[in-house]
Amino acid sequence: MTEIHPTAVVSSRAELDAGARVGPYAVVEADVAVGAECEIGAHAVIKRYTTLGARNHVFEHATLGGEPQDVKFRGEPSQLIIGDDNLIREYVTLHRASGEGDATRIGSRNFLMIGVHVAHNCEIGDDNICANGVALAGHITVEDHAFLSSNVGCHQFIRIGRYAMVGGKSKIVQDVLPFFTTDGNPSRVRGLNTVGLRRAGFTTEARRQLKRAYQLLFRSGVPLANALAELEQMDDEHVRHLVNFIRNSKRGFTRASRGEREETAEAISF
Repeated sequence: MTEIHPTAVVSSRAELDAGARVGPYAVVEADVAVGAECEIGAHAVIKRYTTLGARNHVFEHATLGGEPQDVKFRGEPSQLIIGDDNLIREYVTLHRASGEGDATRIGSRNFLMIGVHVAHNCEIGDDNICANGVALAGHITVEDHAFLSSNVGCHQFIRIGRYAMVGGKSKIVQDVLPFFTTDGNPSRVRGLNTVGLRRAGFTTEARRQLKRAYQLLFRSGVPLANALAELEQMDDEHVRHLVNFIRNSKRGFTRASRGEREETAEAISF
């Protein structure tokens, strides 16, 4: 049974599925869909054109579906679409897209800690963790199982690869490679995300192959094009994903830590 606190303001044009709960002084605007067993905390605001899947927990004072902070935005209808089982903590802000019919998309089982901001037109996958104060500018793609530490700031249009680990307060202006740890300002690849991969159940052999890929890319002195060609010969699905991620980079990607060989940070054409 849906539970709505007497002080909450819920539009008659909002749709709430069975078991949804709306706390004191929360606001749910028109053209919002709230999935089964979602919990909307006190003073949270769910703005128009927002869709929530099932079992999301939205904590106090979060604002979902706000208009994009984009000078090109002219009030056109767009969406914020959220999957299932997400934890959205206090003061999180998730903006809908800029561009008529476009959407900002948040997947499932993500943990967005206090004060996280996800801007317009972002695409966030599944099982990601964003610690307190992470800020994602517009049009950012985050794959799955990434961990962004406290107060990481990310430039628009960059990509963050699966199983990436980004250190606290890092400044991210280019793509973050999957499977590696990236840290600093300016940010640098520091090595394999060994702890994260082990916790995720990667086999010893899979970790060994990714470590070999790291050494070939950043320690061998081999030109990037040659390194990628060699990596493509390895029979490993994760290495293949890494190679494809690099080849599809439009902004270039973060390179090796200081003291190691570094090539130009410009995007590579293949």
